[in-house]
Amino acid sequence: MRILLIDDSATMRKIQRNVLSQMGYEEIIEAEDGEDAIHQMKAHEFAIDLILCDWNMPKMSGIEFVRKVRSVENLTKIPIIMVTTEAEREKVIEALSAGARGYVVKPFTPDVLKAKIREIIDEDD
Repeated sequence: MRILLIDDSATMRKIQRNVLSQMGYEEIIEAEDGEDAIHQMKAHEFAIDLILCDWNMPKMSGIEFVRKVRSVENLTKIPIIMVTTEAEREKVIEALSAGARGYVVKPFTPDVLKAKIREIIDEDD
């Protein structure tokens, strides 16, 4: 499984990478913002199985990234989980309406992130 991890914080990417590694996922691609993520997706021929995406990033925010990905017909099925400090109900609704499949609020425990990833992956099986 190839996972795209998008967050402008290198520390947060490292934390999430560690959680993913504990779950047995080794093919993890990192991007520091939405624009970089689009570049990484193109570089990997859009063969991405799961995306973890922050909301607040420079250049292209997470919500802009979600909308852009969801506007491309052959990318609509890639599960996207927002992992963000944005905890307001309206933000959760906005992200899910835009096409995110899950939402995890920072700070999170590794178990919370693992549970959300498993939930989304199990939905697709």
